Amino acid sequence: MLAVTAEMIDAWADDVRGPVALHLKERLLPVEGEGGVIFPPTYADVGYNIDDLSDGTKLATIDSVGSQANRIEPIFQRRPYDTLVPQIDISYGNEKKISILEAGHRLGDALIRSTELHQEAQEAFLLFIDKGDASKLAKLAPTSLVFGVWDSRGTQAKLPRIVQSVIRAWDVQPLTRSAQYTPALDYSALDVFSEDEKQKSEGKAESPLAQRGFVHVPAPRAPGGVVARGPIERDVTVNLIALRRLDGERGQALRRYILGLCLVAAIEPVDAFLRQGCLLVPDNRSPAQWNLVGRQGRRDPLSTEDNVVVRYAERAAEEFGVGPRRAVSFDKARAKQDVKSADKKSKLG
Repeated sequence: MLAVTAEMIDAWADDVRGPVALHLKERLLPVEGEGGVIFPPTYADVGYNIDDLSDGTKLATIDSVGSQANRIEPIFQRRPYDTLVPQIDISYGNEKKISILEAGHRLGDALIRSTELHQEAQEAFLLFIDKGDASKLAKLAPTSLVFGVWDSRGTQAKLPRIVQSVIRAWDVQPLTRSAQYTPALDYSALDVFSEDEKQKSEGKAESPLAQRGFVHVPAPRAPGGVVARGPIERDVTVNLIALRRLDGERGQALRRYILGLCLVAAIEPVDAFLRQGCLLVPDNRSPAQWNLVGRQGRRDPLSTEDNVVVRYAERAAEEFGVGPRRAVSFDKARAKQDVKSADKKSKLG
């Protein structure tokens, strides 16, 4: 087993003939234990995302790539990682603020277009498109390089994810559940409305009285989670080829800086509480294992020490130079103008 060192990480960033990826496979269990019911995310018009494979196996998405990225990224707001990236806070409303690290589409988010950062972000994207130079992106929003970004409403610049994480459950059995809403009182008996109105509204979730909670409403056979008869697995991949394609002013320092951030993100333990009814922990019967994947498919097990990774990331951040801390404000006028631009394009298109 290879013990990860700073020199080894440097080589991953610098050697164009080096390995293609780092990969972690981690088995998870519900806190209730094997066979416990877990609730996948529910998507509009789809329900649970369950695929039927050719052999009849049902494969469920428990946490998507995008969702995992959005869970991991905010670690850079907290110690000891907060010094590794520029902290940009956007104020809005009545003394409220949100970090750029919480914007789901990162530097391509509508939130960024609604602040004074918009012009700077556009210049950084254009520099990447025109010259392949990612240095301004790294100074402004380096996690956009780590987790990927697509400026789909602007320059169309697209940078692939370097860190990708996803959780899937194998051989799942979907379940259903039923419920019955019962009002606290018989409101028709208290003359809030008539008995006839009550009879017409009960059992009809779309009726106004049902929506306001005044009558009985059944909820039969709604999605009730899944039982995984196979493993629940988290796969984390660090794409070293995508990393080494990053270039720009002081390209080597840039790549080492971004790789340091990628490794910090990759070693962070999974957020166990994914949603109501889905609390997952590592399966200690099957320890997680990092592998270094070579160009010919060779897989070398790695032994990683968190302190080695964090020290490397800190050194690389210091050498590259972390962008400045910023405080900007949400600008309603900019947001309205962006909406008008979208309406105009829609009419023209």
